[in-house]
Amino acid sequence: MDFVPATGTITMFTTTWCGYCSRLKSQLDRVGVAYREINVEEVEGTSELVMSLNGGNRTVPTILFPDGSSATNPSLAQVQAKLA
Repeated sequence: MDFVPATGTITMFTTTWCGYCSRLKSQLDRVGVAYREINVEEVEGTSELVMSLNGGNRTVPTILFPDGSSATNPSLAQVQAKLA
């Protein structure tokens, strides 16, 4: 499965219980930033991917950008700046 998003969008790795994930999703929705949400507890292999991006930690939200870079628990401003 290819997780790298299309230009102008992000892939967000989340869990259902993550408050930081919920907050970032609502902020992204409010400003119109498109994202693909992937729950690491439901999609096989994604937990390991998140851990590889975060030095062995399964920290969410982890964001994957179109250029292949990632950010862990970024602010809305950080996501917007990276997409600009």
